[in-house]
Amino acid sequence: MSIPPPPGPHQPQGPYQPPPQYPQGPYGPPSHPQPQGPQSPYGPYQPWVQGYSPYNQPAPVNGLAITSLVFGVLCCLPGVGLLLGLIALRQIGRRGERGKGLAIGGSVLSGLGLALWVLMLATGGASSFWEGVKEGARNGASISLVKGECFDAPGGSLGGETSDVDKVPCSGEHDGEVFASFRLKDGTYPGDDSVSSTADERCYGLQDAYAMDGWAVPDDVDVYYLTPTEGSWSAGDREVTCVFGNVTEGANLTGSLRNDATVLDPDQVAYLKAAHVLNAALATAPDTEYVEDDLPGHKKWAGRVSAALAEQARMLRANEWPADAVGQVTVLASDLDKARAEWAKAAQAKGLDAFYRHYDTGLKLLDPKKAVPARKALGLETTPPPDDKGDDRSGGSSGGGSGGALAV
Repeated sequence: MSIPPPPGPHQPQGPYQPPPQYPQGPYGPPSHPQPQGPQSPYGPYQPWVQGYSPYNQPAPVNGLAITSLVFGVLCCLPGVGLLLGLIALRQIGRRGERGKGLAIGGSVLSGLGLALWVLMLATGGASSFWEGVKEGARNGASISLVKGECFDAPGGSLGGETSDVDKVPCSGEHDGEVFASFRLKDGTYPGDDSVSSTADERCYGLQDAYAMDGWAVPDDVDVYYLTPTEGSWSAGDREVTCVFGNVTEGANLTGSLRNDATVLDPDQVAYLKAAHVLNAALATAPDTEYVEDDLPGHKKWAGRVSAALAEQARMLRANEWPADAVGQVTVLASDLDKARAEWAKAAQAKGLDAFYRHYDTGLKLLDPKKAVPARKALGLETTPPPDDKGDDRSGGSSGGGSGGALAV
């Protein structure tokens, strides 16, 4: 029998226990002893540990880096894109996330965009850019037509609403010819009736500047206009386009109606300018059915006509006419003087009978046929139009004819 040696200072009391054995894995024994669980008759208990995945899990991409790149590419908010890019770089370094290249790219692009915006503000380019944007919105909201252009309307009608027209040469058949345009005042939409009323008044007043010789405008032609709708108004559309169109359903215009200083000679322009002075005064007649309904108003109107006749005669005598037209123009000026005297007496009439007497005489002296010899000598149209159209006539057109509106 052997007696074991006495226990040393570092030896446990009791029977000798062999050192614990650890199972050998494919990677060798663990570097640190694993905690022992309850003993099992089959050996030491191995606690559960997290298993090993054969596939690596990649680090996530930083979301701010992606956002920074988007802002940098779009260049819409360069300051925000630059700030997000710098924050993303800091987060990536601290969290070990991916997306460093995205953050750097977004920061660089945003920085360039920010520098461009600063340069545009310093040079006024931003203002020009914004005006271009607004102009583009207006063009997108309205039909782009300029004076002298001709077009065909959808269905051949110059009424109702439309979003587009087809531009065509004026030399052929067409539905309308643009003779003027103007912009309405900014503000809230004034309403359909207000827009149409303004367009009617302004367009009828502008037609003479484009078609100076009213005798050359066909009898079945009247004034139409393209106006903004409430919808296009909200997009910045303020444009009213004045056009000539045919009042006969299904009929077209053929050839341009333009006759102004661009196509007339100086003598023709001088004659027509003098004629327009009288036409403008005649068009201011009181809006009453009978003279007796507003005799004071008609007397004031007669005074305006008398003054216009004096000015017309003065303008005719002031121009140096061609030799073959001097005689005819001189005779016409003398007839205007005689008519002026009668209209002046009508303006001073003491009663209704006296007004009618001088008014009737003065009106006969304004017979359009008296202007035919002078017109023929100057190469202008010689067929007088109906009483409600043209110039060199006894009445004027103040607007409100049979034309209409095409809303856009």
